[in-house]
Amino acid sequence: MSTRLNDYNYELPRELIAQHPLPRREDSRMMVVHRDRKKIAHAHFVDLKQFLRNDDLFVLNNSRVLPARHFSDDGNFEFLFLEKTAPCRWKVLVKPSRRFGKGAATVIQGMRAEAGEIFVDGSREITLSDDIDLQRCGAMPLPPYIKRSVVIDRRYREEDEARYQTVFAKYEGSLAAATAGLHFTAQILGSLPHVFITLHVGTATFRPVKMEDITQHQMHPERFS
Repeated sequence: MSTRLNDYNYELPRELIAQHPLPRREDSRMMVVHRDRKKIAHAHFVDLKQFLRNDDLFVLNNSRVLPARHFSDDGNFEFLFLEKTAPCRWKVLVKPSRRFGKGAATVIQGMRAEAGEIFVDGSREITLSDDIDLQRCGAMPLPPYIKRSVVIDRRYREEDEARYQTVFAKYEGSLAAATAGLHFTAQILGSLPHVFITLHVGTATFRPVKMEDITQHQMHPERFS
């Protein structure tokens, strides 16, 4: 298997990237690879059970996505809250990062936010004038290929909170959804043998791979139980 980054580049037209989910989770399309016959078939996720063996077991991640995405009140900055380091202090990712260096300030949800230490991974610490409630005022940290503006974020907030979350999500801690699980419904889940683990998905899932030799890419750690 190649370890060269360029060997994994391919063209994906923007117009083919869905910006909103189907009305029903189980209607998502599913590609089935028949390895014995070297054939590819197309089905829907609702048909999953017919392709399973009797001894198959699903291991599912029940981590819950935090609504950790915030915009500054003027719309100039986007923040992803990673970790609370002290009262009113958070480790965050910010876009555009070059305009929010140490000592820079903005307002988030009516609270002053000032940039402090900048870490080697590109994240930085910010100090807020008061504690922030992510559950009350945060938005879901959608992947970068799903586009939302500040206005659209508010319009589709309920949809994103419901659909960018698995039906079996339980323990809060992820910064992105375990996307393979988004297609399960309670009915499909109830018909399949399964067990759960908890793995809190971190920033590694959406950080770009920049090393030409992909074996040199440094992955960020994630917590599991």
